[in-house]
Amino acid sequence: QVQLVESGGGLVQAGGSLRLSCAASGRSFSSYTYAMSWFRQAPGKERAIVAGINWSGDRTYYADSVKGRFTISRDNAKNMVYVQMNSLKPEDTAVYYCAATPRMMGRLDGGYDYWGQGTQVTVSS
Repeated sequence: QVQLVESGGGLVQAGGSLRLSCAASGRSFSSYTYAMSWFRQAPGKERAIVAGINWSGDRTYYADSVKGRFTISRDNAKNMVYVQMNSLKPEDTAVYYCAATPRMMGRLDGGYDYWGQGTQVTVSS
């Protein structure tokens, strides 16, 4: 099993920044090369990918809505994944989830085996 715990969410004004962190643990996390992604779900909307990163960190993916504003990174030595969110907008308000897959990084949530509990990000106008 793999456990994922997100942190760093909160309330921020439009134009501000937040950095979300995801701590991964579990025996199997050390046994496989996991791609990691951040998803978000706003009220009344489906969960959608925000950003993803492969195991080695040399391939990333960003949703069009966050390109140029968000940066995903990882520290495999610490089993941590981050997303730096700059120039936040009210439409970024959502619960943000960290997810892991032992397969190739994908854009659909069905491709991920492990999920964190989520962290709320609220951007006020």
